[in-house]
Amino acid sequence: MKLGTNIRYLRQQKNMTQDQLADFLGVSYQAVSKWETDANSPDISLLPKIAKFFEVSLDTLFSE
Repeated sequence: MKLGTNIRYLRQQKNMTQDQLADFLGVSYQAVSKWETDANSPDISLLPKIAKFFEVSLDTLFSE
């Protein structure tokens, strides 16, 4: 699973900072940082919101 890598890639494609993504999702930038380094994963309830924001499917978020 490359969820963290995919979130980082998609965020960078939109030229967003971790802080900007965190504000949109209602979490701290530290949470986004932990996701991107695979130290932690987003709450399952945030996954559809993340996928919708980046205009990708949930499968894409978890794809290798």
